[in-house]
Parts: sequence; structure tokens; C-alpha cells
Amino acid sequence: MYPASPALSCWPAGIFNIVLTASGLSKSYGPRTLFSDVTIKLAAGRRIALVGGNGVGKTTLVSILMGEQLPDSGEVFRPKDLRIGYLAQELPGATEATVLEEVLAGSEHITGLSARLRELEAEMASVTTDSPLNDGPINEKVIEEYGELQSRFEQLGGYALEAEAHRVLAGLGFAPDDAAKSCRELSGGWRMRVSLARLLLAEPDVLILDEPTNHLDLDSIAWLADRLRNWTSALLFVSHDRDFIDDIANRVVELIGGTANEYVGGFAEFVVEREERLALIEATARRQAKEVQRVERFVERFRYKATKARQVQSRIKTLEKLERIEVPDQRQLIAKFAFPEPQRSSRVVAEFDRATVGYDDDEPILTGISFALERGDKVALVGPNGAGKTTLIKLLMGELQPLTGSATIGTNVDHAVFVQDQAAALDGSRTVYQEFMTAVPKPGTRNLRTVLGSFGFSGEAADRKIDELSGGERTRLALAMIMANPVNLLVLDEPTNHLDLPSCDVLEDALRAYPGAVILVTHDRYLVRSVADALVEVRDGKATWHDGVSEELLAPRPDAASRRPSAGAAAAKPEHKRAKQRQVSAAERKAKNDADRDQRKTLTKVERQWEKAEAQVTIWQDKLGDPALYDEPDKLAEVIATHEAAKTKAAALMSEWESLSETASLD
Repeated sequence: MYPASPALSCWPAGIFNIVLTASGLSKSYGPRTLFSDVTIKLAAGRRIALVGGNGVGKTTLVSILMGEQLPDSGEVFRPKDLRIGYLAQELPGATEATVLEEVLAGSEHITGLSARLRELEAEMASVTTDSPLNDGPINEKVIEEYGELQSRFEQLGGYALEAEAHRVLAGLGFAPDDAAKSCRELSGGWRMRVSLARLLLAEPDVLILDEPTNHLDLDSIAWLADRLRNWTSALLFVSHDRDFIDDIANRVVELIGGTANEYVGGFAEFVVEREERLALIEATARRQAKEVQRVERFVERFRYKATKARQVQSRIKTLEKLERIEVPDQRQLIAKFAFPEPQRSSRVVAEFDRATVGYDDDEPILTGISFALERGDKVALVGPNGAGKTTLIKLLMGELQPLTGSATIGTNVDHAVFVQDQAAALDGSRTVYQEFMTAVPKPGTRNLRTVLGSFGFSGEAADRKIDELSGGERTRLALAMIMANPVNLLVLDEPTNHLDLPSCDVLEDALRAYPGAVILVTHDRYLVRSVADALVEVRDGKATWHDGVSEELLAPRPDAASRRPSAGAAAAKPEHKRAKQRQVSAAERKAKNDADRDQRKTLTKVERQWEKAEAQVTIWQDKLGDPALYDEPDKLAEVIATHEAAKTKAAALMSEWESLSETASLD
């Protein structure tokens, strides 16, 4: 959370629906102007998608809104005590706290109240009839403070905070037992999910998310979209995922040409309105250009005619004062990707035949893999994180050998692999051109600067230091280095992370035209829908081929996110082979069905006990709200103890119910 900065103009909280306003903002770095005269208003219920090309200043604008940077000109207005939550693109560092502790730590405005209530409860419980605290204003002050804090705590949902934390973690793909894990045990992507869960639970006045889908799978994205669609506070998010923007945003702000333009609606409305706006600007600019030419012709014709001197001077001054209409340069919206023609491979590029793969002596990650990838196929791998997509790629690339079955590559197959952290390997001390040369040591007749220009690094951009590039520009350069050499099998693992929308558009066009086979791992549903002609669903220990692109697989139900492998786990336990299933006797099947029925009964029983326990918590909570209770210290202590016992019982039953639910879903 970020408190309000004293350097910013403020007004008392609660007066206006608009919680943060920035007006007339400008920012430059040396001779380069990022943007000028930018105005943006964040209000409760307003969900704004911030879009624009890489390097136009989106992250800088967000930093100014939060008070981390100051603008060169303009002002940011926000209320005192405004709570801002921010999810950055950079992976968070590891802490010793457990996952649950880290998530709850973001709600200090609630947990702080809880700690103070416990202090007051202990103080009130220690009061006796002959204690000096029982008579006089001190006791009344304690009781009054306790009543006010308890009311505030209840309004903020404090009694259900931990249960809500578990629900948020489940939605983002964590298994119930992950809550007790140390954050240090998690990978960077899972730590990013912890940071996101912390923000969602805290429900700040302003929530700012920078590419929140980068480390999420499709199940988690569906759950997050459902959560944010009903977000009642102010929301500002940066994303290249068109489906995600369309699901959530009710406004789009585009940062382009050094300024910001706001459009009402989702991504589809934004595209239509932007085209209409550009068409109007072009038409107005043409009319202005014609008028300027007419005036210039008049000036040129009568410049030296004494009788027209006054009129000529008047028109010259008009031209000097005229504010010329600038048409946005469409080239800044375009980055072209080109592929050299690769050698022709065999018809079958890769084939799996009843392959099983895993690590060391652990249980196999994937079993019974059987499908063939043919020349020109474009396939997307979909499924939850941790299900085995990366393992499948390693098997294909020969980094892992099958435990059983076979995985073979065809004849004359050359491959290139783009991994998520590819951009991190770039040498920051080199220029774009110098780094690109290392990937193409023998360019032949190709002009490398021309090739770089097709990837959006034309002119002076090719001579910029890599350290000066944005995250998206580095990703684009890493893609250029992979694609510059001819291959007939391209494996791309989350290539759109950090790319801007225009670059995603051109990557989409290039992949459609790419003559070789493509294996694509991405959370960008629009890209999958536009490029892939088949899906491989990696889930529950299986890799299943699906012809075509199923919307059901691309947009699973939001509650599917809670039925996931444990964070950091390789995969759910694979199913038994069909051959063994056929050998299961009728008696064994009956025994299993009986066990499943007993398990469902137990689950239902525990759920009812949990509901009753929660009802008891509410009853004793209401009793604590009775002012008369505080006149009887002994009874007060008894009620406080009973209330605590009821909360403990409810928490234990909730944990038992979650454990049983997880077991049932795995079975």
C-alpha cells in the first residue's frame, strides 16, 4: 500500500466520487518528451485499461499517479489517507512469511483493528469488581473504544478476512495446503500471485495493476476477470490481453503521440472509436491544409502589391498563429515481424507415441502422450500452470527422455525456442544493433539494420543502449534475435509478455503467415484464437489433442481455478492406464463407489457443522455488541472466551472442509 504523498495537493476523503485526478501532466527525459498535457480521472466503479506502445511512458505515468515520481508540469490531486495498491511487472522478492501471512499483511487496516480489539478484550477480561478500572471514566473509555472498533471491524469484513483470503488464494490457483508454505519456497510467478492476492484481499481505494495476467494461466485469468468485473473501487490496469480488457474495462486510455486519449467502453468499442477519431482528425487536417494552401497562394500572389499589403500581413500573422492539426503517425503503432524462408522438413515434424515423462524417480508428470505435429501445424498448449506444459516442451526438445513410449523429431527439422526470461539474457551495455549482430553472425546479403527496422527498431532506435529499453522493447528484440534465423519449428513460451498491443497484432499476422510449425504457450486468448488451428490441453497428467480452438478450453469456468495442482508442484496425479482400468473387478468398482459416497456424506456433514459454527460466532459477536454486558466484568470475560472458542472451532471446520474438498476433487 502507498499512503498519500504530502507533495501532492489533497482534499478531504469522501467528498467526491472521483478519488484521484491528474491534470496537465508532462514528463521528459533529456531531449525526449514522453508525454505532455495528460489528464486522467480515477473514480469508484471506473475500470480503466491503460494501453499504448512500448516506451511511450505507461509505467512512468503510473509512477507519477502513485507519487513515486514528480511530473515536470501538471498536478495530481487525491484525498488524504487514500490507499493505493500497486502490482508491478517485476517479480517480488522472497520473504520468510507464509503465503497466508503475506496475503493478510496487506490488510493492515483490518489486522491492526483485530490486534487492538484483542488488547481491549484482554484489558476488559482482567477487570474485577474491586478494580479501579471498574469505576470511573477509564472503564467507560475502554468500552466505548471497543464498541467503535468492533463496529468498524465488522463493517470491513474482519471476521471473515481469513476465510476470504483462502477463497482468493484458491481462485488464483493455490491448493489449501499452500497457505502454510513459506513464500521462499515459491517460484517468481507464484510469488507474483501472492502479491496479487494480497491486493485483492485489501481492496484499496485505487488498485493499479501492471500486466496482471503475465504469470497467470487461463483458469486463473477467468477467475480474476470475474473478480475485477465486479470491482467497486477505482481500477487502473495495463494489459496487452484484448479479451481481458474487454471482460473488465469500462474505459480505455491510450497513451500515444505524447498525449492521452480516453474512450468509453471495452476494447472493441475502443478500436471502433479510435478509428473514427483518426478519420475525423485526418479529414480536419486535410481541410486545414487546403485552407493554408489557399492563404499561401494569396500571400505569394499579392506580396509585393501595395494595395494588398495590409491584407497580406494579416494573413501572414494568421498563418503564424495557426495551430496546425497533427495526424497521429500510424507507423508508431506498427512493428513488423518477418521470417526468413526455412528449409523444407519432413511431413511429420514431431510425434509422440504413448510417451510417459517425469523427473528422476518421482511419479510421472504426463502419461499416454500420443499425437503428431505436422508441417505447418500451429498448436497452442493450454492448461493450468504446473500441469506439465514446460515438461512437454522439454520432452519435444530432447531435454528429457521418455520413461516409456517414444518422442521423435522429424527429418530436416530445425527449431528455435523463445522462453519467458529470454530478454533477461541481453547485454545491457550493448546497443540494439550490436546485440542483434550476435544472433546473426553471417547475415549474407541481408542488411541487419533493415531487418531490425522490420522489428520496430529503425533509425536511431537501433543505436539505443539495451539498458535504456522498456521491458516490452527488450522482449521484442529477443524475439527478433530468435526469428532472424530460418527454422521450420518455432516454440514460443509466453511471447506476448511485456509486448504492446500493436506488436501483438503484428506478431499475430506473422505467425499466421509463418510457413513452419508453431508450438505456442500463451495466456493471450486472442492470439490463440487468431493463430492456432489445434489445441493440446495439458491437465490432470494428460496431454490431449483437440482439433480447432474450443472456447470452452480457452475460457474455463472461474471456479476451475480452485481445482489445480499445488503451487510449485509438477502436476496432479496421473490417471491409471486404460488397460489397468479394464482389469478392475466389479467388486473393486463397487468398493470405490461406496468410498466416494461415504466421502460425499462426510463432506456434507462437515459443511453443515461449519455453517452452524459460523452462526455461533455471529451470535456471540452480537452479544459482545450489547453495552449492558460491560457492566458485568465476569460475564464479559466468559462471553469473550466463548466467542474466541467459537471462532477457533469455525476455523478448524473450515480447514477440514477445504481438505476434504481438495481430496474429493483429486479423486
